[in-house]
Amino acid sequence: MDFTLVLTQAINGLQLGILLFLLSAGLTLTFGIMDLINLAHASFYMLGAFICAAGTLYFDSFFIGVAIAIVITAVLALAVEKLVIAHLYVRDHLDQLLATFGLILIADTGVHLIWGPAGLAIPLPPVLQGQISFGELVVPVYRLVIIAVGLLMAAGLYWLVNKTRAGMLIRAGASNRQMLSSLGINVQVLFSAVFVIGAVLAGLGGLLIAPITEASIGMGNDIIITAFVVIIIGGIGSIKGAFVAALIIGFIDTFGRAFLDTLFAFFMSVESAETAAPAVSAILVYVLMALILVWRPQGLFPPKLR
Repeated sequence: MDFTLVLTQAINGLQLGILLFLLSAGLTLTFGIMDLINLAHASFYMLGAFICAAGTLYFDSFFIGVAIAIVITAVLALAVEKLVIAHLYVRDHLDQLLATFGLILIADTGVHLIWGPAGLAIPLPPVLQGQISFGELVVPVYRLVIIAVGLLMAAGLYWLVNKTRAGMLIRAGASNRQMLSSLGINVQVLFSAVFVIGAVLAGLGGLLIAPITEASIGMGNDIIITAFVVIIIGGIGSIKGAFVAALIIGFIDTFGRAFLDTLFAFFMSVESAETAAPAVSAILVYVLMALILVWRPQGLFPPKLR
């Protein structure tokens, strides 16, 4: 087996895992702390991409587009939380699913009305368009940027949740929100902050992948189910669990698509093997989730609760 090809696929898997983590980190916080099932989390993934694309094309600067997308995504998330989500915290999960699914439809329609049915491509600045060679391994600079940003966000979230007073309050809210409220902490403000942080992380993931795949309507809807799988495997409410599970799923999907067809070709036609490999790779992710639910239903790294 070509070692360079293995390394290339490992980097691809790491990139996919990083993007999954950015989407699932906010999801695991809102689910674990607020007990909120938020399908509309995928819409912020899409909005981050479209706003970044529009800002980049208007100002002719990708970096300005990123800054604008982060700010506007945060403002939109706060507005959605105040107008809709805040009323769902005390409702059951079915109401949350229906309401947030409605938000997805509103977001998709709004994007269609503003930017049209076609996607938007995001041009990268020359500094991000090159490649770096490590011997025979050639890696695009932008791919390394995505990985670096994701690792930085993971480290920052770990520090925030585990090493700061705000993180202590977040963990306390996940353990016992009634006790936290009785101590004089404004739980509603805490919930709003967590929701906005999660939405910004989702938007960041969308704007990072958009220069590769372009911003398209419903782009988050294709990945939100995988994000839920990530938080189930990692442990609901656990940043560490979301990070590890996202990397595991990224590697399973990438290596499966790259190498399973070679294995299948030993006992089926090449065409059938190439068709079966992506499908089996996707199935393996759900098989892993099922095994985790049987063996360790609380997830690999559940948050510590008192």
